[in-house]
Amino acid sequence: MKKYLIFSIVLLGFSAIAQDNRIPIDTTIVTLNSVVIKGKTIPYKATTGMQPVWNTNGKIVASLYYTYYKRTDVKDTSKRPLIMSFNGGPGSASVWMHIAYTGPKILKIDDEGNPIQPYGIQDNPYSVLDVSDIVFINPVNTGYSRPVVEKGEKVDEKYFFGVNADAKYLADWLTTFMTRNNRWLSPKYIIGESYGGTRVMQLANELQSRQWMYLNGVIMVSPADYKIIRSGASEDLAMNLPYFTATAWYHKMLPADLQQKDLEEILPEAELFSYNELLPAISKGGNITSEERNRVADKMARFTGIKRSVLLQQNLEMKPSFFWKELLRDTSGKTIGRLDSRYLGIDREEIGTSPDYSPELTSWLHSFTPAVNYYTQNILNFKTDVKYNMFGPVGNWDFENEDARENLRQAMAQNPYLQVLVQSGYYDGATTYSVAKYTMGKIDPSGKMRNRMTFKGYRSGHMMYLRKEDLEKSNEDLRVFIKKSSENIGPAKY
Repeated sequence: MKKYLIFSIVLLGFSAIAQDNRIPIDTTIVTLNSVVIKGKTIPYKATTGMQPVWNTNGKIVASLYYTYYKRTDVKDTSKRPLIMSFNGGPGSASVWMHIAYTGPKILKIDDEGNPIQPYGIQDNPYSVLDVSDIVFINPVNTGYSRPVVEKGEKVDEKYFFGVNADAKYLADWLTTFMTRNNRWLSPKYIIGESYGGTRVMQLANELQSRQWMYLNGVIMVSPADYKIIRSGASEDLAMNLPYFTATAWYHKMLPADLQQKDLEEILPEAELFSYNELLPAISKGGNITSEERNRVADKMARFTGIKRSVLLQQNLEMKPSFFWKELLRDTSGKTIGRLDSRYLGIDREEIGTSPDYSPELTSWLHSFTPAVNYYTQNILNFKTDVKYNMFGPVGNWDFENEDARENLRQAMAQNPYLQVLVQSGYYDGATTYSVAKYTMGKIDPSGKMRNRMTFKGYRSGHMMYLRKEDLEKSNEDLRVFIKKSSENIGPAKY
């Protein structure tokens, strides 16, 4: 589509107090464009630039790079939803969902998400821009976002780089954004991928309790729950099993009777086994009887494609990293991907307990990096010599006093409007779909808000939207969720 540059305003200009003074502290660049979504032309305005972060003393301590897409043929924004979008890491830019999922432009990749040349971008016919405006935000040290310090001073890492600090300053930033863009009356949504799941669980309560900004929806894409992930607890070890089943099914490593079934037929069986048999067995540790250990090992082998003897050698406590190395060791000798286990890798040696590298991540960086640099500078017209940080330095991230589940529970309890959508890929081995479902139950242990939570699974990995079929399906699920939670709601009461 043809693009028109409207204007570029530099409000504070380039400043010597910026950590990298090639980045303006407060600026907007606006372009006009359009995209065809579901057969209809959607005109939109793209505003990109930098917006400051102020501390409690009114001093600028950082400037965040953002891109805001607003449909231009809708005049009444009081009924027009707004999605505030974050990725994860922590330390990851918003690039992933921006140019591959919900935005009006997506990567040029094949239908399964693999890079192709020439690199670039194309229109996204499935974008949710038809039903919602979207702003993509890059936290400090991601994308072009940077701290701002006086000469001779050091960056205050505690202000930015921690679970609670992150939510606090981002909530402040969002309040400024809402005021500047006159969006206080709009239905509001926050979406976060991976660590972004923890981020938006934190943000939901931070926005409502300290900014008095009430939300219609919280959307978590492949969410990371740090109460369980990499904890080594029995729940972490047991709840990953359905992911092992999905991946073994994809690579045709299950017994014939399971392999001939559809994936979504066998996953409920695997989920029940993980809850009702594997979790109790692992929890018993050395107190388990030999009879129960052997019985559980037999079933575990059936659902994972891993030899019974190997599972017993690990006391039934198989870590995902070992699974990625072991599943195809005796067949092709290849490893499988962490974030998307459909991808294959080649290690130096077939022996070992974990892969040498993540083949899916190298594939994604292959296609995303040239595309976002081209798009930002040539289409959005944000010109800079500063490196776009796909992953940026965020210090020693502070997880102390992390209570994301409870923060989201409180936000939901205090706001009857607030709905939750969780989207996960079955082949994601980093933040598994089965752990995401487990987390949903832990957010609301009473079960009283269960009808306000929705789970959607997809036949792909961490970034399910890279697979064309799931790009369409996941965006449609978002579209349905947004429409349902923003139209004809009625009074906010129980």
